[in-house]
Amino acid sequence: MTDAPLNGHALLDFNAPLSDAKAYGLIGGLRPAPGQLIVDYGCGWAELLLRAVEHQPGVTGIGVDSDDYAIARGRANVESRGLSDRVTLALADVTAFDTDPADVAVSIGASHAWGDAEATLEAMRARLKPGGTLLLGDGFWEREPNALARGIFGDAGFTPLPDLVDLALAGGYRLLNLTTATLDEWDDFESRWCASRERWLLANPDHPEADVVRGIVDDHREGWLRGYRGALGFAYLTLARR
Repeated sequence: MTDAPLNGHALLDFNAPLSDAKAYGLIGGLRPAPGQLIVDYGCGWAELLLRAVEHQPGVTGIGVDSDDYAIARGRANVESRGLSDRVTLALADVTAFDTDPADVAVSIGASHAWGDAEATLEAMRARLKPGGTLLLGDGFWEREPNALARGIFGDAGFTPLPDLVDLALAGGYRLLNLTTATLDEWDDFESRWCASRERWLLANPDHPEADVVRGIVDDHREGWLRGYRGALGFAYLTLARR
């Protein structure tokens, strides 16, 4: 596709089921102090990182992601919000990115980069200062998934929520806070993902690639409504590195 919408994230604030109110609650729970460094691995367009830096004067941030569209969007936001002296966004493989150990690390929806949540917890621990804080966002099964949901997420390594917490405790962390995405947050996230393409289809009904775009949206909606809606949860764990 050339001028068709390649990215379904244009209408999303965050690339995760997350409301504004919950985002600020998570940022407050991280308690970054002036002079500290926040590193967001798999930052997308870095909206949560930018809000965290804005929230606490004197904090600096680094975001890294391999999606060039997301990094370009994030860099434009860094510039427009006057944060160029405090936030750096890198287009890179998060698993190979090298920087100073963070006071606060963030990994939301990025566990696939390391393989699963357990591997991500290990990788983040190595990238955190002793006593540092990790905000981990990852999926878990609210209930036994059906065949369609397993077909979509079968190799993601999701577990029930208590098992995800146990992985963190066994990996050298203590749990400071736990919250999960509500069904309203999920529905808003999925609806916005679809709406960016649906709006394009309304404006371009005769485009030669309209059928392809329509198929992408229809498949996604089918997987969401008949597959993982109500089965796949998303947890935000605020963790202290022991």
